[in-house]
Amino acid sequence: MTVPDSPEMLGVAQRVMWSCKPHEALQQPYLFLAHVMTYGLTSDVVFVRKTLGLDAFREALEHAPAGIFDPRSWSYWHLICGQSSPPPLPERQL
Repeated sequence: MTVPDSPEMLGVAQRVMWSCKPHEALQQPYLFLAHVMTYGLTSDVVFVRKTLGLDAFREALEHAPAGIFDPRSWSYWHLICGQSSPPPLPERQL
């Protein structure tokens, strides 16, 4: 998956991923989308969904990094993406 490097997308990246530069955030699409899905403003989510589509959110859930989603966001996004029963939250591999 590729996330476009538009000024609007860079603005979203700057708001939701404070641990790296916006350009770097967009180069990590699953991590970026997990942050959007957990920390994004409604306007961020609407913009990213309009740009990338719901399938990108589904793909991000399948490849979700550990430690980003909280239980509420995890359940919400699985419902939005058509799964009524979410799997357990991703855990860090030791």
